[in-house]
Amino acid sequence: MKKILVLNSGSSSLKYQLFNIDGEQYNVIAKGVADRIGIQGSFVEIKFPNGEKRKREIALPTHNEAINEVISELLNGALKSMDEIDAVGHRIVQGGDIFKNSVLVNEKVIEQIESLAELAPLHNHAHVLGIKAVQKLLPNVPQTVVFDTAFHQTMPKEAFLYALPMEQYSKYKIRRYGFHGTSHAYVSEKAAELIGKKGKIITCHLGNGASISAIDNGICLDTSMGFTPLAGLVMGTRCGDIDPYIPLYICKSQNKTPDEVNEILNKKSGMYGLCGYSDNRDVETLYGVEEKATEAMDTYVHSIIRFIGSYIAVLGGVDAIVFTAGIGENGALLRKLVLERLSYLGITLDEEANKKRGMITEISKPGSKVRVFIIPTDEEYMIAKDTMKIVFGN
Repeated sequence: MKKILVLNSGSSSLKYQLFNIDGEQYNVIAKGVADRIGIQGSFVEIKFPNGEKRKREIALPTHNEAINEVISELLNGALKSMDEIDAVGHRIVQGGDIFKNSVLVNEKVIEQIESLAELAPLHNHAHVLGIKAVQKLLPNVPQTVVFDTAFHQTMPKEAFLYALPMEQYSKYKIRRYGFHGTSHAYVSEKAAELIGKKGKIITCHLGNGASISAIDNGICLDTSMGFTPLAGLVMGTRCGDIDPYIPLYICKSQNKTPDEVNEILNKKSGMYGLCGYSDNRDVETLYGVEEKATEAMDTYVHSIIRFIGSYIAVLGGVDAIVFTAGIGENGALLRKLVLERLSYLGITLDEEANKKRGMITEISKPGSKVRVFIIPTDEEYMIAKDTMKIVFGN
C-alpha cells in the first residue's frame, strides 16, 4: 500500500490530491487547493470523501509556504506523519519536444523544465517552485513529473509543423505542442474499454480552456491547441484560431502593445468577448433568449464541429466521440447542439442519458453508427498511476 501526493502548481495556486493506492485501487484520501499564492487574501482548503471541508485564510507569500500549509492540512486528518508519503507526482504544462513520457525528477530534469519556461511563462516556473519546495520539505521522497504535452508527442511531423521558415522550428522550437494531454489520454483509454477496442476516437476536452484530439489505436495524430493553449477552439476567454495577421493589425490600427493584444486574445475574447459571459452555464441559460449568448453558443458549436469533422478525415473514420471536462461533462445543451450537427454520421442522441452528469454515460442510442460518451476526466489519477509505475514499477 502506497500513499502518493499529486500536485498541480499554477502561478498563484497549488491544487493537490492525496491517494491511497492498494494494487489497482486508487482511493482519494483528501484533496484541495492552496490559492492566491503571493496575493492578498490567500487561503488553504481541504476536502474529504465524507463531505467534510475546511478552509482557512493564511499568508502564502511563496510556493514554499503553500506546500508547508498543504502538508499541515493533510497532517490534520489525512496523514499521521509526513513519513507516510511515498512519492509526489507533479503536473507540468510544457514539456516541449524534450519529454515524451513522464520521468523521475533529478537536477537535469528541473533544468530542462526551467529551459522551457519561455514557452509557458505562467506555468513552468511555478511547477519548478513546487518541485523545489517539496525537495526542501521532503528531501528523501521521490518525485515524478507528468507533462500535458507528452501524449501529443506521437503526432507526425506534418501535424505539428507550422509552414514557417524551418529556422523557427529548429532554432526557436515553434511548433504545435498541444495540451490537456493527460486528460485526453485518460478518457481515450476509458472509451477504448467501453467500445471494446482502441479504435478511432475523438476526445473533446471542453472547459474554460478547450481542446480536441484525434486518437488512432491509442496514438494521438492531431490536436487543436498549438504552440500555446490559445489556439484551436473558441474558449471561455480565449479566441482560438484566428487569422494570424489580426494581432498585427490590432497593434498597428489601435496602437496596442503586444502585451495589450495578448491580454485581449487570452482574457477578453472567446465566449466572454462575444457575449459578456465566460461561464458556459450562463450562456446555456440565455441560449435562445439573449441574441449575443445565442450567437456565442452557435459560434462555439461551429468551432467544435469544424475540428471533429477535420479529425474524422485525419483518422479516416471515427468509432467514438468523447465529451469531458467542465463543459463537456455538464453542458447538456452544448452536447445536444453538437450532436444534432453530427447526425449525418448516424448518431442518434439519447435525450434522457444526455441529462446525466458526473458519471460515465453513453449518450448515443443503441444502433448509432458512432458511439458517444460522457467520461469525467481524472488527470490526478493518471499522474498517480504514472508515479507508481516510475517509482515502484507497478
